[in-house]
Amino acid sequence: MKEQYSKERYNRKQKGATAEEAAVQYLVSRGYSILERNWRCRSGELDIIAENKGILIFVEVRSRSGTLLQGTPEESVNARKIHQVRSTAQVYLHMKGYEERMISFDVITVILNEDLSIASLGHIREAF
Repeated sequence: MKEQYSKERYNRKQKGATAEEAAVQYLVSRGYSILERNWRCRSGELDIIAENKGILIFVEVRSRSGTLLQGTPEESVNARKIHQVRSTAQVYLHMKGYEERMISFDVITVILNEDLSIASLGHIREAF
């Protein structure tokens, strides 16, 4: 008897973790140091906090799988998300005493195949 797989055989959490791991590997391969992953506070979560050439970089990872009927990963970074990431980054900077650091907000987009392999990965520097 042949095993049947549903279209949604991986859940959102698994897909998100796969995309974030791909983003981390990509950043490390380009000389970035990963300082934090999934940093949380009351105002939200920061996917990746990295450093490169003295700049502190807050990286939002957005992914899609299967068809792009719900839009591209880039399109999912809306005004509400930008506000949430900026607010959470301010909390992080204050808590770490990094108010004077140069910062950047980047977005890494990942499109996943059905088997969770990476179909494409894009890096938008200084996205917002």
